[in-house]
Amino acid sequence: MAPILYLVVPCYNEEQVLPLTSRVLREKMESLITRSSISPDSRILLVDDGSRDSTWPILCSLRQESPLFAAMKLSHNRGHQNALLAGLMTARHYCDAAVSLDADLQDDIEAVDGFLEKFGEGCDVVYGVRRKRDTDTVFKRSTARWFYKLMNAMGAETVENHADYRLMSRRALESLSEYEESNLFLRGVVPLIGYRSDVVYYDRAERAAGTSKYPLGKMLSFALEGITSFSVRPLRIITVLGMIVALISVLGLLYALISKLVGSAVAGWTAIVSSIWFLGGLQMLCLGVCGEYIGKIYSEVKHRPRYTVEQLLLTANPLEKTEEEN
Repeated sequence: MAPILYLVVPCYNEEQVLPLTSRVLREKMESLITRSSISPDSRILLVDDGSRDSTWPILCSLRQESPLFAAMKLSHNRGHQNALLAGLMTARHYCDAAVSLDADLQDDIEAVDGFLEKFGEGCDVVYGVRRKRDTDTVFKRSTARWFYKLMNAMGAETVENHADYRLMSRRALESLSEYEESNLFLRGVVPLIGYRSDVVYYDRAERAAGTSKYPLGKMLSFALEGITSFSVRPLRIITVLGMIVALISVLGLLYALISKLVGSAVAGWTAIVSSIWFLGGLQMLCLGVCGEYIGKIYSEVKHRPRYTVEQLLLTANPLEKTEEEN
């Protein structure tokens, strides 16, 4: 029997690209259904992450045009990761497997065939991995490379050149639902599930329309979120950095003493500079790192919901749970 496949697509202010995206995704799904690769009960679940433009009216009209489309509206903007999670947690009740992808059509939709092939071979998670990063700027390529190296060095399992384009089986989605942390970083969480996985390589295209929802500031915040969510090594590194700062301060002290001996120092300058270099640098560094972790603890202990679904337009019968899922 052909599997029920859901495409989960987070959308935030995507009115410019949605007409093209919906057409491409619909044609792909219809092609897969015609070839009996997937069940006719498969759907395209579009998740509106509190958009401020006409994204939601467009999603509603798509739902009316074709039963292939399903639409979900979050009550307010919760960020890409939470919007994606909302779609996946909804889809797990109705599908055998779900593929997550962005609305900008940069992820090659034809890679879904490879996903389904790996899924048929018994893989619970299939990662879409970019062959190359020619479409990125030199700055983005270099920072991305170092990001993955840093994440792995910090102890987080990540797949290099993989974003959030992946297939997850229903079993994997059920396991994902058990991870309840508020500080969500799916690229690190999914590998922790531990089921059989594989990769499918694809070429990433330019954004079809609209502007990127991940400017430099959000990218840096996302990287910091990933590092501090999956490792306590930064806390351990504080000791090493403290020693380095102390060593630098000693060198500064020697310089200050030599300046005083040769008579070129201002009275009192030696003590002031030495104390500022040592205490200021060490304290600010330690407070900053500790503050990141304390902030995460604060977010977790409140147990606030990661998202709130305001409206769901989906006509389908939930699948019965297997004994393994129960």
